[in-house]
Amino acid sequence: MRRAIALAHKAEAVGEVPVGAVIVKDEQCLAEGYNVPIKNNDPTAHAEIVAIRAASQQVSNYRLVDATLYVTLEPCVMCMGAIQHARIKRIVFGAKDPKRGAVCSALSLTEADYSNHHVKWTGGVLEGECSNLLVSFFKKRR
Repeated sequence: MRRAIALAHKAEAVGEVPVGAVIVKDEQCLAEGYNVPIKNNDPTAHAEIVAIRAASQQVSNYRLVDATLYVTLEPCVMCMGAIQHARIKRIVFGAKDPKRGAVCSALSLTEADYSNHHVKWTGGVLEGECSNLLVSFFKKRR
């Protein structure tokens, strides 16, 4: 999670919402990413999607079976869809997203009936640090 937080700071440095993500399998970092939708003119360029794309290229497979995604903010609906399609085994996130979180806050898609892949999750890891990063960012913007 510390690496994801460092990546969130990179997002903030380029004017993006500070969210960072790291994908790990067999104790090896497969890929990482941070928010770049503004920079890339791509609404899908959330930290999780950037990391999933890079990890899939790294292993030459669109399935990331047995991988764990560490992310500073609870994933949204779009990212949860990608996580499920990639067959990521586990999500570890920092801050909850009460308005858009799709793991356990606004929605709970990890065990959705429509999905044949269910994702394990742990929330609240370094939650204070992850949350403060976002709160500070938005205070400066307003």
